[in-house]
Amino acid sequence: MANTFNHVGIGVGNIQRAVNFYRDAFGCRLLGEVFEVTSDGPNGEEAVDVLSSRPFRSMQMANLVTIDGIGLEIFQLIDPPYETRIPALEYWKSGTFHICMTAPDFDATLQKILDFGGKQISQSWQRDPNDESKRMVYCTDPWGTVIELYTHSFVDTYK
Repeated sequence: MANTFNHVGIGVGNIQRAVNFYRDAFGCRLLGEVFEVTSDGPNGEEAVDVLSSRPFRSMQMANLVTIDGIGLEIFQLIDPPYETRIPALEYWKSGTFHICMTAPDFDATLQKILDFGGKQISQSWQRDPNDESKRMVYCTDPWGTVIELYTHSFVDTYK
């Protein structure tokens, strides 16, 4: 049986602004409403267990989904407070260092990222020497999450 990709969790400094950013820049859809998780509330025991490296007390969360069904689980930590990762792109450390979104209208999506508070952190690069339409660029959301933007799907880029 083959497994599929389910979701990625993203920490942010402002939950409502993040919902708007991922909705407006990438066309994600909010599932339900923004909600609070506290250590002493429903799902609190689970959150304390999962987030046990520091004493967890409260956060706000939102669940968004891309057009192809991949989830974005957005977290705004309240207590302990959210901290910005500096530098955003710590590629030399283990673990995930970016997510990648496919944007058929690459230039318009890049402009939306910038318009909604994100940053471009690399040049736009051609991914295939024989196909000028295949491009990529590294950006961040307003909270420093590194987002690689592709013009084509992973399969179409590397097949």
